Amino acid sequence: MKFIIFVIDDQTEKAGTDEMAAIDSFNDMLQGQGHWITAAGINHGAAATVLDNRAGVGIVTPGSLYDAAEHYSGFWLIEATGQDEALALASAGSMACNRKVELRPYLG
Repeated sequence: MKFIIFVIDDQTEKAGTDEMAAIDSFNDMLQGQGHWITAAGINHGAAATVLDNRAGVGIVTPGSLYDAAEHYSGFWLIEATGQDEALALASAGSMACNRKVELRPYLG
């Protein structure tokens, strides 16, 4: 089963050196144990653009749909045998990046 782990952040600066080392170690573990699909950091919602072109209306709005202090700052797309294993991996990811995370089943 595939899952996505969203990193929840309330900061605009990137992870520090120690955090990056822990994230790299977590990534290595995911890859070594066959859980890794992909991962990436994403820019703050202030850099987002919301587009609505349903019925050709062409609405373009700068910024994120949500204006909150907390935002997604990255994600891991993982493979796990089920919910329990995914929860354990998400917990380890939270510890590695020193941030809250949100786990969801991936429907793709």
